[in-house]
Amino acid sequence: MAGILAWFWNERFWLPHNVTWADFKNTDEATFPQAEDLYLACPLAFCIFMIRLVFERFIARPCALGLKIQANGPLKAQPNAILEKVFTAITKHPDEKRLEGLSKQLDWDVRTIQRWFRQRRNQEKPSTLARFCESMWRFSFYLYIFTYGVRFLKKTPWLWNTRECWYNYPYQPLSVDVHYYYILELSFYLSLLFSQFTDFKRKDFLIMFLHHLATISLITFSYVNNMARVGTLVMCVHDAADVLMEAAKMANYAKCQTLCNLLFAMFAILFISSRLGVYPVWILNTTLFESWEIVGPYPSWWVFNLLLTLLQLLHSLWAYLIVKTAWRAISRRKVSKDDRSDIESSSDEDDTPPANRKPHSSSSSTNGTGSRAHGTNGYLTGGPCPDEH
Repeated sequence: MAGILAWFWNERFWLPHNVTWADFKNTDEATFPQAEDLYLACPLAFCIFMIRLVFERFIARPCALGLKIQANGPLKAQPNAILEKVFTAITKHPDEKRLEGLSKQLDWDVRTIQRWFRQRRNQEKPSTLARFCESMWRFSFYLYIFTYGVRFLKKTPWLWNTRECWYNYPYQPLSVDVHYYYILELSFYLSLLFSQFTDFKRKDFLIMFLHHLATISLITFSYVNNMARVGTLVMCVHDAADVLMEAAKMANYAKCQTLCNLLFAMFAILFISSRLGVYPVWILNTTLFESWEIVGPYPSWWVFNLLLTLLQLLHSLWAYLIVKTAWRAISRRKVSKDDRSDIESSSDEDDTPPANRKPHSSSSSTNGTGSRAHGTNGYLTGGPCPDEH
């Protein structure tokens, strides 16, 4: 294990030329980042997760109930052993050929079977109340951490002149504010990474998983080799738009559509301007060019910038989805679904279950019982974005 650790923390990889870990020893005059500091993030991530559970139960839930948000989940599908076996063992989205076969086998019309599968999929989705509670927790944390970041960064020289991130690097003392900011952000993203497997699964699960991994790696790498100054700028830029995104979701779940649309528009403008404007022009410029000029490249420098570039690619993907969403919202004059967190909406697919009416054969589908149009409630389901059926 000692050999593995010595190989992993190789000075020639992590640090600039002629710099050793001994140069980062704490003294009476200055404190420097230590890799051991990050061990605190794991138990703190667990504490944050427990705080989230308490927050959602005793703060977010009463707020949701006060806003008349329903606690009940989607309607349950009629029990049917044959369809349940297909759903659990074969596919949750049967194709046309399989639907026709099931229709003959059960003597149900195809539309009824389609609705059964929609309702059965929706049974695995959380209630609107649960989604509101999750969004309120994230909104509260993002608002707090963004406010904290802005308050202490406005007093720092590197906020106004990014070249200050590299002057006297890597011999830059670590302040208490930067240490607290880093440990809290790292703990929160660790808790998000773990909770992805317990929260309801979104369509962008893999993208968000990669985003969390890249973020955790960036926070860890930048702290260990003392790129903390530029790291604080990266975190602050990312937190800004997330506050409005979660606020828009809460407005949607509370059925405040006008407020939801307004918040989504503000989110879209801030996201695109910060992630496609400020981030590449301000952050990537200093990490790629100013640092090259003042410090020069070294192995972990390339890894750090590779991860920052990966984040920029994810920003571009999400920006595309947001623009597509805004275009559809303008066309349809409403916002009803978040492409960035696109999951099947229980409200979009809640039709009358087969249990509430007599099943019809495929020959009776022309009498109108199997042709009722799908309705939506016109509100966000996974966050702000346009209608999709």
